[in-house]
Amino acid sequence: MAELHRPHTGPPAPPAGFAAAIRAAVRGGTDFGPTARALTTMDASNYRRVPLGVLAPRDAADIAAALTVCQEYGVPVVPRGGGTSIAGQATGTGLVLDLTRHLNAILDVDPAARTATVQPGVVLDDLRAAAAPYGLTFGPDPSTHSRCTLGGMIGNNSCGAHSVAWGTTADNVRALEVVRYGGEALRLEQTRGMGPDSVRGTSAHGPHGPHGVRELICAHLALLRTGYPDLPRRISGYALDALLPEHPGGPDPVRAFCGSEGTLAVVTEATVRLVETPRARALAVLGYADEAAAAEAAPGLLPYGPLTVEGMAADLVREPAGLPRGAAWLFVETGGATPAEARAHAERVLRSADAVDGAVVTDPAGQRALWRIREDAAGTATRMPDGSEAWPGWEDCAVPPARLGPYLRDFRALLTQHALRGTPYGHFGEGCIHVRIDFDLLTPPGIARFRRFSEELADLVVAHGGSLSGEHGDGQARAELLPRMYGDELVALFGAFKDLWDPDGGLNPGILTRPAPLDANLRFEVLPKRPVDVAFGYPQDGGDFAGAVRRCVGVAKCRTAQAPSGGAGVMCPSFRVTGEEEHSTRGRARLLHEMLAGEVITDGWRSTEVRDALDLCLSCKGCRSDCPVGVDMATYKAEFLHHHYKGRIRPAAHYALGRLPQWLRLAAPFARPLNALARVRPLAALAKRLAGIAPERMIPVLATETYSRWLRGHQGEGPGEGEVTRVLSPDRVVHLWADTFTEYLTPQVGRAAVRVLEEATGRTVLPPPAGVCCGLTYVSTGQLDAARRVMRRTLDRFAPLPGHPVVVLEPSCAATLRTDLPELLPDDPRAAELAARVRTLAQYLEEYAPDWTPPRLDRPVVGQTHCHQHAVLGDAAERRLRERLGLTGELSGGCCGLAGNFGFEKGHWEVSVACAEEQLLPSVRESEPGTELLADGFSCRTQLDHLGPPAGRRARHLAEVIAEGLEGGDGERPARR
Repeated sequence: MAELHRPHTGPPAPPAGFAAAIRAAVRGGTDFGPTARALTTMDASNYRRVPLGVLAPRDAADIAAALTVCQEYGVPVVPRGGGTSIAGQATGTGLVLDLTRHLNAILDVDPAARTATVQPGVVLDDLRAAAAPYGLTFGPDPSTHSRCTLGGMIGNNSCGAHSVAWGTTADNVRALEVVRYGGEALRLEQTRGMGPDSVRGTSAHGPHGPHGVRELICAHLALLRTGYPDLPRRISGYALDALLPEHPGGPDPVRAFCGSEGTLAVVTEATVRLVETPRARALAVLGYADEAAAAEAAPGLLPYGPLTVEGMAADLVREPAGLPRGAAWLFVETGGATPAEARAHAERVLRSADAVDGAVVTDPAGQRALWRIREDAAGTATRMPDGSEAWPGWEDCAVPPARLGPYLRDFRALLTQHALRGTPYGHFGEGCIHVRIDFDLLTPPGIARFRRFSEELADLVVAHGGSLSGEHGDGQARAELLPRMYGDELVALFGAFKDLWDPDGGLNPGILTRPAPLDANLRFEVLPKRPVDVAFGYPQDGGDFAGAVRRCVGVAKCRTAQAPSGGAGVMCPSFRVTGEEEHSTRGRARLLHEMLAGEVITDGWRSTEVRDALDLCLSCKGCRSDCPVGVDMATYKAEFLHHHYKGRIRPAAHYALGRLPQWLRLAAPFARPLNALARVRPLAALAKRLAGIAPERMIPVLATETYSRWLRGHQGEGPGEGEVTRVLSPDRVVHLWADTFTEYLTPQVGRAAVRVLEEATGRTVLPPPAGVCCGLTYVSTGQLDAARRVMRRTLDRFAPLPGHPVVVLEPSCAATLRTDLPELLPDDPRAAELAARVRTLAQYLEEYAPDWTPPRLDRPVVGQTHCHQHAVLGDAAERRLRERLGLTGELSGGCCGLAGNFGFEKGHWEVSVACAEEQLLPSVRESEPGTELLADGFSCRTQLDHLGPPAGRRARHLAEVIAEGLEGGDGERPARR
């Protein structure tokens, strides 16, 4: 195993005096530190370039001032929105303009004119939400709609699934305010009915743009009239044909600017067209034998006026999803004034389609579930079914829709010829294909094959009359190959156009024109060449921590501003609170990447930049399930803390909370006096200060009788576990895990579970062996050597009967046993065996007491699905059990904010409360009297106890609620500790 790689030279420093000059010129924040630079080295592409620093301009005046200073010092500028570009155009070596921090206002929505005026950092979903009350929306909708920005969409001329109905971004922009390199401001407007003054700025310009553009166009009319392919998704290059005099309405500088990838000017404001959104929608899902058959069927559906015609192959469906029969599918969305009309349109499509199978989905939740599969494909496709890596680079070629079927067959043959694999999907109705391919971008032979394949595929696309880019732009990934599509003369004209706009070449150099080679600046080349020494096994990544970090491809699903409701999503709670990139899963992965590279972050595992970013990671594990590529930041955090504090003094909370099982075991005999002392405020305050606990927190109350002691009494001091096989038949017992929280803090949950299990199964619950622990608290604080010792001791002492499951009541402990145990002890077969036996209470009842009839409780519930349950265990069995119990309503998504030790640690109070205020606390406050507060996690219940429910209401574990129903069902609740 290797130590962390260290390059001999670092990235260049800013020119002398530049940082001071830029800070003096702007009001927005500037940051030339390693964290800011590391966070912006990459976008969602294969490329990496280290910037000099980051500026978050406050307004257009800041942008103009910054561009003036940058011109004076010769510093390049890279405009950046959500950082989800797939061709490398949001990376650069100069000053990054973060347009999301302050320039994110929706300035106006005019429903009469059907327009909106926005700043470039506005997230698409925010604009759609603002337009929705008027029955309007912005038509283009990339799959990254929850985090991509309007400025980025303009830069890339983004499209999305609905472009068959509403066109590309260029079709939906009416006017732009832009600033050129050097600080000159211009206004670009569509020319329809506006006359020659369609471009206005600080100096006179014609309708084509800056001085000289009209002459350039007039001198090359024949080339511009014949040099562009005719297809709906032609995004590659500059749209200079929009400036031809015969263009409908006259020269259109707005359309010519869209898709310029930040190389001409920086957008400061945009007026965009809004379209009427259908009142109702239906989804026809059509199954085909393969993707080529689906592609050939797509053009025939366009005359029916669909909103979408999306295609996807079975390779991208990793779990059963209720799709019709077939190996590939078309998603054809239809609209109508009423649900019946939308359904009728969809059924007409279904009848006309020559499909293997099909279905019409009208339920909004069902439609969302299906669309989520398609939208996650950009990340899902990054991992092949066997776990190997796949990458963008040929992400969005487009051909005429009628040529799509033959093109896909030729494309598959080219993949086979190069021994590559990829899964096409995308906008079949417009001939645009997305695909991620298992390129080897780590070795020289693999990179050479990447280049050969790229050159041959470019020729194949051109042979089919297509465009190298049909949505995401050229950037560095494809710009080098534009001469194969357009010819040298037209590409030279692109360069001349760029020079008229940006004669100094300061805006996004190396992108689109005069590009860097497509195999340069690859983001993987700086990573260690051999695996580094780590504690976890990383079984999905071949034991390679760098491979685990490479999972993050930058699609930034973690940067969404709101968690899905109904328990459907968790990731990433700290980002939603702070809005800071370093507190997103992607941001932390980028910092770990740069830590391994050693170029920007130079002190490896001792990095304070990485430590500080991980400090607000709640270890909720939400990214393990919600990230399309399964980034597991909770594990990476534990790994980092393990190395960071190795041989060093740890924070006090690591000793107090990380070793909680040890302290609780020692404290249990003295529960009563310790509880009394904890109620003495000065003593409690001193204890919390010494333990590194937030002063706002209450110290949990110790149980005066542990669960184990109660169980022995309940069974009349019956046989111990070692004797049970001599007294009871093995099929008459239940292994109930005595987790630390149930054992010492909430034994009433264990007592309730025993009651339920005895009633439902007739089996005897075994008393737990002494001293077993899953190791959760040690893992979450990065004390991995101690965690492994605890886990090995547990495996030595806890030997469940062969084939018997283990019921675990605390979701975080169940998740630790299911995942962390085998990943920390990969060489011990007992770890994997125990992990496979873990069940939640609901899972066990469903599997081992299927005929049991639970009590009917018939009341609404609110509460929280534990993050670890959502991420690792799933809650399908819990949902079904609640339905059988008559418990109605959805539990909250997001995170409770306590998250084990996180919410107890000093300095985390504000973030912890803010997480709870996102969904959990509002749902509790809004609930009616008599609503059950349900939370299976100790952390979730504790957070509610500290922050939430009115007096007399307490959150309870599902086991407690069922046990209460078994004891009467008349609404009178039994006494509780």
